[in-house]
Order: sequence, then C-alpha cells, then structure tokens
Amino acid sequence: MSSDDFKAISELKKLLAANCKIEKIHPPVFASDAEVNMVTVTVAFPDGKTQTIRAYREEAHALREFIRTRT
Repeated sequence: MSSDDFKAISELKKLLAANCKIEKIHPPVFASDAEVNMVTVTVAFPDGKTQTIRAYREEAHALREFIRTRT
C-alpha cells in the first residue's frame, strides 16, 4: 500500500498545501515506532483554528514516515 492510499496522509497533504502547519505530533515522530499503534497530528490553520488527524496501525506508521521525510 502506498502512502497516497491512506486517508490521513491525503488529508495532511491537502492541509499543508493550504499553508497549514503541523503544530503537534503525539507520540513524537522521532520516538521509537516499536509500539506505536495510533498517531495524533494537530494542524494549525493560518487563522489560528486547529484540526486533528488520527491514524491507526499501518496508517500510523505510514503517516509518521511521511512526516519524517518532510522535516
């Protein structure tokens, strides 16, 4: 499965293209992936509003890898 197949990654790409910024990632991207089954990403819009994206299991690992490659 490619990263484009995951809804969370597609949604994050769309928000980043709209000048939103990643505000918080839990657990942190650079923490160990050993037991990560859920990732929560909080994204801030230019007007200050926030949106949360959650990913589980394989999608969580793919989302963390996508974020790692962007930083």
